Amino acid sequence: MTDATGDSRADWLHLPEVADARRRTTTTLLAAQVLGSLGIGAAPSVGVLLAESVAGSETWAGIARAATTVGAALLALPLASLAARHGRARSLALGWSLAAAGAGLLVLAAVTVSVPLLVLGMLGMGGGAATQLRARFAATDLAEPDRRARSLALVVWVGTLGAVAGPNLGVPGAPVEAWAGLPPLAGAFAIGGVLLAVTAVVVRVGLRPDPLLLAQRHVAAAAVGPRLAPGRAGLSEALGLVRASPPARLALLSLVLAHVSMVSVMTMTPVHLSHQGGTITFIGLTISLHVLGMFAFAPVVGAAADRYGQVPVIIAGQGVLAAAAVVGATGAGSPTVVAVALTLLGLGWSVVTVPASALLSESVPAPARPLVQGLGDTAMNAAAALGAIASGPLMALLGFPMLAALAGLVVVPVLWQLLRRRVAVTG
Repeated sequence: MTDATGDSRADWLHLPEVADARRRTTTTLLAAQVLGSLGIGAAPSVGVLLAESVAGSETWAGIARAATTVGAALLALPLASLAARHGRARSLALGWSLAAAGAGLLVLAAVTVSVPLLVLGMLGMGGGAATQLRARFAATDLAEPDRRARSLALVVWVGTLGAVAGPNLGVPGAPVEAWAGLPPLAGAFAIGGVLLAVTAVVVRVGLRPDPLLLAQRHVAAAAVGPRLAPGRAGLSEALGLVRASPPARLALLSLVLAHVSMVSVMTMTPVHLSHQGGTITFIGLTISLHVLGMFAFAPVVGAAADRYGQVPVIIAGQGVLAAAAVVGATGAGSPTVVAVALTLLGLGWSVVTVPASALLSESVPAPARPLVQGLGDTAMNAAAALGAIASGPLMALLGFPMLAALAGLVVVPVLWQLLRRRVAVTG
């Protein structure tokens, strides 16, 4: 028996070797997500402050801040192509290794006060951001169709511990700086680099057998769905599959706009709070609450998506994003209210991203999923990079309240697409 996307529902998912591989994959991904999210967690808070310190100008600081998102956009599709060719383990290990190298470059940037090293380091950290996103799809390779959203959500959720603690690495980083003679803010990235290197080893060793390659063998045996070759031709076909599927188009639009909203506001929040006199501790706590909103409720969101359907949950997510925009725009003068708004923004991102990711995967044939997933992550991060770059000038010109309000407008195209889809179905 196969589903509409050509994915076999039947017996191969229940074979002993597949069940064992599923458990091993889940355990490895959970460990990697905790370590990896902790390693890259300093970028949104400490990294922003480091960018201002090293760059010495708001323009270069804005470029450095956006470089993480740019790096994620540039690396998402190559990592997807590598996964399609050689499996998840090699792809994820490379991504975490690039992030570890990026953390090392950020330490050097702090020591040498070098803007080029700062930008390169943030680009490398973008490899970690792209890899963290890619890992959620690895959880679905061997998942039963009626548990895909929950499997995906579990990997998103387990990163909560690392992602919440990561923005506060500046605190344990201070003793490291004193011991090693490093400048302020460098210690967080020294710790992060070690954690990211360990993460790369964990996924390279732990993902055996490789979940994607194992799934591909069984799907190929069933001879269902087109297999897309990595490269421009495969990317073009992947884009064609998304265009031909209304659910896939909705999922991609939802993913992209939710990510733009989240990244644009999160990028400038530390700067806004710093200008209001916020300490590095309060800024780190605010980012931690935001990340808590992004990840902590993911299992609930995944269970709801599996039970009630992805589209209703995506609609609920638009409401949360709109609420975050209203709170941020009306309460920008209060650091506490800003922290609440950023927490709501993270929650809205989760309520959209978990079901939309599952919907994107389910809306295309199984053999085509790696490149379609890579296309989705590339689009998310490319759009978010533009948002991150534009957020600095927008805040300087219009202020933080207007930036928060503009970020809330992302719900309009999604709701319009949902309305058109409903009319198409019922008309």
